[in-house]
Amino acid sequence: MNARIRRTAGMLSAAVMLPLALSACSGSDSDSDSAKSESSAPAASSPKAGEGMSGMDEPFGPACSSVPKNGAGSFDGMAKDPVATAASNNPALSTLVTAVKKAGLVDTLNNAQNITVFAPTNDAFDKIPKATLDKVLNDKAQLTKILTYHVVGKKLAPKDLENGSFDTLEKSKLMTSGMGESYTVNDSAKVVCGNVKTANANVYIIDTVLMPKS
Repeated sequence: MNARIRRTAGMLSAAVMLPLALSACSGSDSDSDSAKSESSAPAASSPKAGEGMSGMDEPFGPACSSVPKNGAGSFDGMAKDPVATAASNNPALSTLVTAVKKAGLVDTLNNAQNITVFAPTNDAFDKIPKATLDKVLNDKAQLTKILTYHVVGKKLAPKDLENGSFDTLEKSKLMTSGMGESYTVNDSAKVVCGNVKTANANVYIIDTVLMPKS
């Protein structure tokens, strides 16, 4: 009788241990999954490194301080609009916007994808004698030629400008040089506020109007 009880107890003990063993196996799988999850954690957190680098991707230059801190004309506001619309919200680019409207290029610029615009300030246009500027503003063909010379058909990062030669929409080339936060275009125009983002373009605000050679 005692032997039968011992056998029955042994069977019950085995029956109890089997689910525990299965549970332990399941737990090890879970632990394995957890380990896999933990091993992938660094990859998930890696964008933080990119976020740390994003500071290098901010607008730079002495004229950037005059850009409004809030509203449509701020850097955040300009980033939401296509380039011609964004420029129209920046008071320092009002002459350029007038020229773009006279040339009928608003839709062309707003609908373009992934472009770079070298945008002359009002002061840049003021360097041109008034009689000459008025003449150009009333000559649509010449105005279009000048304005499209300020546009490159791809987005350029600051590093691209270090020693660059780029085809413009006007079909001739412009040259860039510099490093860090100091760049010039065609050895004449200085970038005074660079790497400004709009919805479809990177913008480099310059202090001199660029003139195509031909």
